[in-house]
Order: sequence, then C-alpha cells, then structure tokens
Amino acid sequence: MSQLVKRILSFAARSAAFAKFIALLEQADGGRPNLLGVLTYHRVDRPDAHPTLFPGLISATPEAFDQQMSYLAANYQVVSIPELLDVYRNGTVLPPRSVMVTFDDAYCDFAKYAWPILKRYRLPVTLFVPTAFPDRPEQTFWWDRLYQAARDTDRRDDLDTPLGRLSLATAAQRTQTFKQLKDYVKTMSHAEAMGWLDQICAELGTARPEHSVLGWDTLRQLARQGVTLGAHTRTHPLMNRISPEEAQAEAVGSLRDLEREIGPVPPIFAYPSGGFNDEAVRVLEREGFALAFTTGRGINDLRETDWLRLRRINVSGRTTLAVLRTRLLPWSMYFNRWRPLSGV
Repeated sequence: MSQLVKRILSFAARSAAFAKFIALLEQADGGRPNLLGVLTYHRVDRPDAHPTLFPGLISATPEAFDQQMSYLAANYQVVSIPELLDVYRNGTVLPPRSVMVTFDDAYCDFAKYAWPILKRYRLPVTLFVPTAFPDRPEQTFWWDRLYQAARDTDRRDDLDTPLGRLSLATAAQRTQTFKQLKDYVKTMSHAEAMGWLDQICAELGTARPEHSVLGWDTLRQLARQGVTLGAHTRTHPLMNRISPEEAQAEAVGSLRDLEREIGPVPPIFAYPSGGFNDEAVRVLEREGFALAFTTGRGINDLRETDWLRLRRINVSGRTTLAVLRTRLLPWSMYFNRWRPLSGV
C-alpha cells in the first residue's frame, strides 16, 4: 500500500464522520454472546523516553492508552483469563461485547503506565512473560539490540549482509537497514539467528541497550494486585524456528519459572511474535496448556474456536480509538476465512 493511501486512510479514521459510522455499526452488531476480541499490547510509553529501544513496539502513549481503556470500560465487557477458562472447561457463555486485554514481553513501562490505568478502570489484564529475562541485565530482546546497533553505530560505509550491501550513510538508511535485517532474522532458526545477530552487532560496534524487562519482585507485586501472568517461553524464540524438543523446554520451562517465582498460574501461553506451527501446537496440547494466543488478527467465535490458536488484535502506535473500535466489530470475524492462521 502506498504511503499516500495510508495517509488518506489515517486521515479518514480520525474524522468525525468515520466515528459516527463506526457508532452505527456498533449499534447494529446484534449483541451476540460468546464472541471475543483479544487486544495485544507491547509497550505503553512516550516515543522519546527510551531512545535505545525499538519504538515500533510502542502500542500507545499513556494518554492514548487511557482513552482506549476508558472506552472499553464504558462500552465493553472486559473479561479475565479465569472467565475464559470457565468457558473452555465448563461451557459457560461470555456476554455480548466481550474483550480481553493482553500484554506481551513484560516491558518495564507496563508497571509504570499501563497497570495504574487498568487498575483505575478496574479492568483485568494478562501479562505474558519471557521468563529468562527478569533480573538478568545481560538478557535483552534481539530487536532492541539490532535497533540500537543500527541507530548508534559510528560506521557510515555499507554493511555486508546475506541480503547484500546495506547502507549506513544516513539516519533514514540506517532505519531501512534495521527493518530489512529485522525481517531477515525471522527467517532463520533461532540458534542461527542469535549467532548471526551477535556477529552483526559486533561489526556495528555498539553496546547493548538498557535492560527493559520487569524483575521478579515487581512481577510478584503485580500478581498480588490482580495481574494474570502467563507463559511466553523463556528466551523468546519463534516456536516454528526451533525443534519440538526445544519448544517443549521453552514452553514448559516458562510455566515452571512462573510457578516457582509467583505461585500457581493458569496453563496459558502466547506464541512469541506469533511464530507457531502444528508441531508447536501439539507440544502445548501434550503438556496440558489450555489456552494459547497467536498474533493472527480476528474475533474469536468461542463456539467453534481452536483454543490453542486464539486470535488477537495487535494495537500499534498508529491505532486510533476509531480504528480499534472498527477492529472489535463482530462482522470483522467473517474476514477470518481470508486471514488463515499460520506462523511467521
């Protein structure tokens, strides 16, 4: 899609006429039960607050997040993991306009900005934790490492990569190089990708970015206050880029880490970056996981859903409230057939 078309759609989504149109669609949705939209957030922060971290994972500013949660609290039934597990286990029915709020990766800004807002509106939330990261400053997410390396390198010559020679001459070219390399990382096996990343970052000659994941003490405090914690692997590999044995160790190990540090937690899982395949799903099924969340967009019809392939709706920094409301409309469920679930 061209940048011009994107700008036109972005402008339309911010117009008063578009908001009125969405309101009419919401009124006509029929109030059907057992339909669930699951929102995925990563970071709630201001873009300039942590310049060494990849800004593309900022889902909303604190002000935008407050606006979104205020709207959900007034217009939706925000449900919790225990309520969803009750549907799974006992066949209970969720009310019309049900939505769930989830966060991946347990960035520190969740405790600083997101949770106080959620708590003020009394909204349940689920936080998926990559359990090898808390209290380990040497563990940083690979995309943050790559972003800082490309952003802060002193090199201005071309970089030799498997994609060819990529330019580092200007800030815009370094950003483009980062985007290309980020996509390339996801095509490799996890072990190969992490080794290659070490090599690239060494060539670019930059330090690791700041440690950005919540520690266990804070996670325990959040759990006591009502945040549901879920497994998100230990080291955040794409589950379709590792062996079944590694997938089992990552999923079960993450759940056991949470049980050791937090206490009893529900048997739920979120696939890192949405990467999964049939074998990864079978691993979770064998290990007794009840619910698993993908990044495939769509509304879940709980009468016929695959509980280990639940769809979610990603929220990005470009997601206005009107766009969010559009994506939560039940009729968008009919687009699921054209958006088949698959791993990255």
